Amino acid sequence: MDAIAEIKQLYYAATKATIQKDLARAIDLLKTLPNDEERERVAVYMDGLSQMRSEWAASTRGNSVKPRRDHGATRGGGKPTSEPPRPASARPNGPAPGRSGRR
Repeated sequence: MDAIAEIKQLYYAATKATIQKDLARAIDLLKTLPNDEERERVAVYMDGLSQMRSEWAASTRGNSVKPRRDHGATRGGGKPTSEPPRPASARPNGPAPGRSGRR
């Protein structure tokens, strides 16, 4: 089996019990790839293995991995908005005092 196919197989067969060994083997295989084009083809699988290891390690330690929130997509009652999220320190109605922009 070629290195690319084996990395893909490791990704799809990985379990919480085997992730450390699988990732180590995938890294060894990645090092054997002769050029950047082939390394790019397996980058997504390598990233996936790394993420699985991180998530499963956190769950073993008792930490919960929380999904990222897209803070700019909705605001308040879940209504979509195109506005970027406002920093917590920003004033809701206009610029900060003394910063009118006039000189």
